[in-house]
Amino acid sequence: MKNAETIQYPDGRVELKPEAFQEITQSPLFNRDLAPVKVSERNWTTYNYAALWISMAHCIPTYMLSSGLISAGMNWWQALITILLGNTIVLIPILLNSHPGTKYGIPFPVFARASYGTYGSNLPALMRAIVACGWFGIQAWIGGEALNTLFAAIIPGWNNLLGGPIGGHPPTEWLSFLLFWGLNIFIIYRGMDLLRKVENWAAPFVLVMTTLLLGWAIWKAHGLGYLLSQQSKFHSLGEFWPTFIISLTGMIGFWATLSLNMPDFTRFGHSQREQAVGQIVALPTTMTVFAAMGVMITSAAVIIYPQMPPGDLWNPMKLVGQFHQVVVVAISMFTVVVATLAVNIAANVVSPANDFANAFPKLISFRTGGLITGIIGILMQPWRLLADPSGYIFDWLVGYSGGLGSIAGVLIADYWLVRRKNLALGDLYRARGNYKYFGGWNVRAVAATLLGCALAWSGPISHKLGMSIWLFDRLYSYAWFVGFGVAAVVYLILMRIAPPKAASSS
Repeated sequence: MKNAETIQYPDGRVELKPEAFQEITQSPLFNRDLAPVKVSERNWTTYNYAALWISMAHCIPTYMLSSGLISAGMNWWQALITILLGNTIVLIPILLNSHPGTKYGIPFPVFARASYGTYGSNLPALMRAIVACGWFGIQAWIGGEALNTLFAAIIPGWNNLLGGPIGGHPPTEWLSFLLFWGLNIFIIYRGMDLLRKVENWAAPFVLVMTTLLLGWAIWKAHGLGYLLSQQSKFHSLGEFWPTFIISLTGMIGFWATLSLNMPDFTRFGHSQREQAVGQIVALPTTMTVFAAMGVMITSAAVIIYPQMPPGDLWNPMKLVGQFHQVVVVAISMFTVVVATLAVNIAANVVSPANDFANAFPKLISFRTGGLITGIIGILMQPWRLLADPSGYIFDWLVGYSGGLGSIAGVLIADYWLVRRKNLALGDLYRARGNYKYFGGWNVRAVAATLLGCALAWSGPISHKLGMSIWLFDRLYSYAWFVGFGVAAVVYLILMRIAPPKAASSS
């Protein structure tokens, strides 16, 4: 680290001196949205991080997670243990990659420049961004469904107001989707401080409203007898394990995205302790509790609404649509809209907006990157991703977890083992600095990532080639673990046997 151009505070946080900061503003790798946050402006506390995770976890996909696991044959407690274990495991890389954000005040794509190179960082950034675009579309569709249910409750004949179905959905449903999409874009254009305020009040509001819905459901169903009597279809560990491990990988995949880009948030952290405690307290507990609420509400709904199709019971929009009181529907759908809005912007816009800005710092701002995210999210047709709950877990979540696990392996190995937490902060923004490598690319990181992805995805790849190889299918079940482990080990070996001169530590 170039001590001459940085200030290191007693708590370990680092910032550039004013003259060094002014110098990097002229770099083609710099824009204001990617700039290191000054220590005086890092004001997120333990509550802010806990509220961030609580509001992100309180979303409809979390509510629906258990449905995919139970439909795969698990009973309620097996599903909840799988969710708790998966979120506890993914918390480890989340915390490890959170550290550089708080120490240096840098976002994820800038952090990735240390290991991948100043231009090579676009590989992990854009891989992360594409996944986020898919998630943005999923959440926008869910939020649109909530708006559509709300409008149907208060406007007579709403579903047929604009004519017959288009693409299998009423035009009014498409309109609701676009309205919710536009609300997301509006908040993006207002900036990160508005996001922090939304997260702070959305977290307790959504929890209170879901608790009220749970209480009502248990009261109407006269308890949870149906849930407690439900049996697992697995009769031995040998039968249970294959479904468990691929489900566990899917649970890790659910937040494998944030395990990479938490620096986008921890760059605003007041201290390492505060960001770590906020995340440890909030993530595993909230995910498990909220998923449990979904299980219990759905179990009660089986008794309350026996006429509903089984698939609709897991969809809270369909469930609330059974209510006849307009006020109840309105409050419930407003809750869904708030929950979905909070998680969508925090989890699925902040990162890709920064990632796209990283690719073209002088052309794309945070706002423009957010708009690009929204457009790609529509083009990825999220209504198809949500059509099948088991496919949502076993294809979507498990599939991308292998790629993101490979990136996490490189980032963590580089920061904690190769550099020992020391980065040359100014050089992260210099085209000819310490992280130039070969033309701005660290080929060792790229090779490790590609090898991790290839092995993690070897099962689907072999099937596409007309082959069915038992070992490759098993590797896919462990996709995140395979990608993470292979990429980390390969990267460490390559950095040891062929260390780049430009990649020396401080």
